[in-house]
Parts: sequence; C-alpha cells; structure tokens
Amino acid sequence: MRHNEQLCVEIALRIPGIWSSIQQLRDSLPDGTQLTEAKVILKDGSECEYFVLPADEQFPQIFRSSCRRIPTREEQRKVSRYTFCIALSGPGGSLEAAYQMMKAAAVIVEAGGAGVFIDNSGLAHGGQDWLNMCDMGGTDSISYAFVALVRGLSEVWTMGFQAIGIPDLRMTRHDSEQDPDSIIDIIRYMAASDVQLDDGHLIADEHGPMFKVMKTSCSRFESGSPMHNPFGYLQLVRTRGSVSDN
Repeated sequence: MRHNEQLCVEIALRIPGIWSSIQQLRDSLPDGTQLTEAKVILKDGSECEYFVLPADEQFPQIFRSSCRRIPTREEQRKVSRYTFCIALSGPGGSLEAAYQMMKAAAVIVEAGGAGVFIDNSGLAHGGQDWLNMCDMGGTDSISYAFVALVRGLSEVWTMGFQAIGIPDLRMTRHDSEQDPDSIIDIIRYMAASDVQLDDGHLIADEHGPMFKVMKTSCSRFESGSPMHNPFGYLQLVRTRGSVSDN
C-alpha cells in the first residue's frame, strides 16, 4: 500500500525561529547544507522548496496546542517571539519521501528553528523531539512524527497518513475504548506493512481483537487541502472474538 505515482501528495511543514534575516539563517546552517533563494539542499544533494512566512499573533498558540509533547522552555520562548517561519514543501506519499522532508526540516531546526508544525496533520513537535525522531528514523518514528490521532465524541480517526502513502483510519469511539491500545497497534502495523488492504480484510494480533476493513473514499477535507488524503479512508469495524479463539 505504498506510493502511487498517480496520486500527488505534498508535505507542508512550518518551522518558526528567531532569525534577524535569511542570511543569519544561512550562516547558522550545518556544514554541507545550503539555502538558495528557493530551496533547501541537503548534504546528500536532495532538496525541497521553501518560502518565508511572516510572524502572526495566532501561530504561537496554535503551535503550542498542537504539540504531542510539551516543548522545552527555550523552544517555547522561541515560538512566542518568532520573527518568521520557514515553510517547506516537497513530495510525500512514501516513507522514504516523508523521511527526506524530516531531514530537511531537521536542518532548519539545527539552524535555530524552535520546532516543526505539520500542515498535513495539524501536529507540532518541539525541535529536540524532531531531531530525536529524525536520528532514530524507522517506521515508528516517521509515523509518530506525521500521523495525528483525533478522538471525537463518537469516532476516532487519524490525519496525515497521506504523507507516507496510505489511507487514514477510522474507528468508532466505542470500539476504540474496548481496547485502547488497538488503534495505536494498527497505526504501527499500517506504517510498517506493505500489504494492500481490501474490503473484508481482517486485522488482528495473536491475542487481541479483530477488526474488519471497509474501504471508503470519503474525506473530511476537500482536494487541495494539505489535510486531504487522496488514498482514502479505512473504516475499522471490531468483530467478535480474536485470533486466539480460532
């Protein structure tokens, strides 16, 4: 269920910082990396586009409220006083592409960025957390970085799976609360698996509950929104019993 060349996915990231100018940012970049007028170029030659977003009053609160973990005091100070954001944009749709964008954002963080806000999922991470995830790599770190888990009144769903090229997930709140760890386990399975899931597919671990997959193209976000997932959605319906019962 990996990258489909016919589906266009753009990853959009914002990195706030206290820089006096773009030149100061350039001077602070790690050795071997470059910032041209329009691109960030990494040591390995890979690149992504960027543009500058001026500071606004709402963004610091949005950033803080979107963080999975509380940023450090220094990171919070930088966000509250940030002068501008570096907005990165580049292709997604696979683990490899998402990881390249992680590395590009890490370069800006190393040059003084306070953290990373992901437009595709509404998640944010403090700078040190982002660098740690980037250093670790792997499916768990990449999916944790990009995929948000939202708990509504009647439903639980993910946002951001399009960054790595697979559908987002939905589950009723009731099914999720029957086994609170199940949705996390399925997210990790989905991120690490190359299996194409079709209608009627069963997902289960050895002793946990089973879920039946129902594919749907319905989206909460219109095409063109960074949160739109062109790969669709998978509705997970809990079934009676478990693998150990069979």
